[in-house]
Amino acid sequence: MRLAEILIKPILSEKSNQMQEKRGIYSFKVARKANKLEIKKAVESFYGVNVAEVRTLVVPSKSKSRMTKSGVISGRKPGYKKALVTVAEGETIDLYATL
Repeated sequence: MRLAEILIKPILSEKSNQMQEKRGIYSFKVARKANKLEIKKAVESFYGVNVAEVRTLVVPSKSKSRMTKSGVISGRKPGYKKALVTVAEGETIDLYATL
């Protein structure tokens, strides 16, 4: 798997911003087939930081429904794989400059 295919996008939310500021943990949406070593190599090459730890989890899909004039529309949001990357002490990633 090529390094460009591994990282899909960074996850930017209130919770991920708090983890970045307090602990130096960054969240990324990654390819389902990517393993921890590939994720580590991709983050180090794209952002130029030293990665201390990588944790991964698969976020399950969710069913969603909404009310419309024609009735209830039901569907599903797809699941995805999420990586929590801890960078070395004193290093940061500027996610807003790389968007």
